[in-house]
Amino acid sequence: MNISWKAPEHMHTEKSADWYWMVGIISATLAFISILLGNIVFAILIIVGVFTMTLYSVKRPQSVHIELGPTGIKVHEVLYPYANLESFWIEEKELAPRILFKTTKKIAPYVTVLLGDANPDEVRDELLVHLPEIKHSEPFLEKLLIYFGF
Repeated sequence: MNISWKAPEHMHTEKSADWYWMVGIISATLAFISILLGNIVFAILIIVGVFTMTLYSVKRPQSVHIELGPTGIKVHEVLYPYANLESFWIEEKELAPRILFKTTKKIAPYVTVLLGDANPDEVRDELLVHLPEIKHSEPFLEKLLIYFGF
């Protein structure tokens, strides 16, 4: 059975001018301290990194097509085969309803897919045919970035 739905590609929060001032002041302070300590390359890395993250945080998420099929889950153009997924967890209580997949990869072990307008019970029933349901939560860094609005 195929289940498909549309959802934003990532969570997005509107940012106020205060948010941009806070990010600018913190990053400028860290870059200045880095220069004082004689690490100019790290100061440049901080400035470029914060600039890139700020550009990414302004970007509105596109609506992507998500499909659960017999071989895996397809998010937009990317197929995640069930063979490369260890387990899943549907999180409905915190923030936006989403599915957390644990993959077999060591570098990026989790994939998050927003549920959008999908029925969580139907999605859970279909995923249970292919994967075990084990409670997961996002890595600490991802939770931190979400908390700060990135």
